[in-house]
Amino acid sequence: MAAASNAPKPSRPEPAIRVVMMPRDTNSEGTIFGGVILSYIDQAGFVEAKRQANHRYVTVCMDKVDFKQPVFVGDLLSLYAETSRIGRTSLTVKINAFAQRAHDPDTAVPVTEAEVTFVAIGDDHRPTAILSDPGI
Repeated sequence: MAAASNAPKPSRPEPAIRVVMMPRDTNSEGTIFGGVILSYIDQAGFVEAKRQANHRYVTVCMDKVDFKQPVFVGDLLSLYAETSRIGRTSLTVKINAFAQRAHDPDTAVPVTEAEVTFVAIGDDHRPTAILSDPGI
């Protein structure tokens, strides 16, 4: 049997998640709270991590979060996820978020990008190998 590879599965062209932004998610400026977007980034990253290898995961780091444009009520937020690195017990996912503006649905603008690192955990809540290597 061939050894398992830590090379990520190829990215998918469709978003990991899509969500319509609602009034409950706004701050006093009328734009969507950054924390709401961070939550969706975390969820999209988890979807991608599970696609790479079926484990329980915990988020250990959000890095390089860049809020490029505001997100507004009624925008359709699409989050694309791509695994950039798989280690022994952790993996890093790059997230790119785009907003289809409610007033101009034919246009999608990049609004946020981030990198999220997850650690696979076992039933004991301790780190576990993401991909087993039967050759070891």
